[in-house]
Amino acid sequence: MSKFIYVWFAFKTMFCTCQPDHKAYGFRKMRSHYKINKIGKLPIVASESSGLAKAGGNNTFWTHNDSGGTAELYKIDLQGKLVATETVPNAKNIDWEDLAQDNDGNLYIGDIGNNTVPRKSFDIYKFNVEDQHTEKITFHYAGQENSHSSPEKPILDSESFFYHDKKLWLFSKNWEKNKFVKLYSVPAEKGDYELAALDSIKINTQVTSADISPDGKTFALLTYGKILTFQISENGIDFKKPLACFRLVKKQNEALLFLNNTDMLVTNEQRNIYRIIYR
Repeated sequence: MSKFIYVWFAFKTMFCTCQPDHKAYGFRKMRSHYKINKIGKLPIVASESSGLAKAGGNNTFWTHNDSGGTAELYKIDLQGKLVATETVPNAKNIDWEDLAQDNDGNLYIGDIGNNTVPRKSFDIYKFNVEDQHTEKITFHYAGQENSHSSPEKPILDSESFFYHDKKLWLFSKNWEKNKFVKLYSVPAEKGDYELAALDSIKINTQVTSADISPDGKTFALLTYGKILTFQISENGIDFKKPLACFRLVKKQNEALLFLNNTDMLVTNEQRNIYRIIYR
């Protein structure tokens, strides 16, 4: 990150608060209920960690690098030690942004970023580590003509998603001036799909990762400066039941994982690993 961009980024996160979210949507103030500990440092090979998924219990996890990296997954322990490297066959890292997983041993790698080069379509790789099989889920957005509003401000950009009920649920990063984060879903099966927004919520910061709790009752959005959680209703995934918001200013937060139904793991592009414990 250049010095200018870092200063701009630090300025934005410094003033990122949950106050607008408390006022507009009724998020509970929860900072005092969470303890945030730095527990490790990622290896240099994972210098731009941008997604997290469990790799066996709560002791190891998968991560990957951001745009332009090698098509590889890295198995890391909670202290940051590299345990294994897994090459993903038939895959290319244009802009890998997040990881998700189902209960059948499949990982979903989101090549869904759009920070630099305009894209007409986006890919999610469905990868099974055991049988080394990769399928590709391709999608574009409804009404998509040009994926950028300007060369500097991509609007069709997502960096976050998770798996639930045989679908992948994606959230826009929020580059648009109106600050609305949009929700999309795509079947978790090989195919070519068109996505239309299902819901939206105004969040005055950019969303970089998402995950769902193991019991399927809560989902969380990681942003540059805070975490927001939502209750999952009988109707499925939407923004109708906000739960909590708390600040997390840890430089460039990029990846989020529920370790259990309350505690979370977060990594940033400075290679730090944080454990967030609900108390």
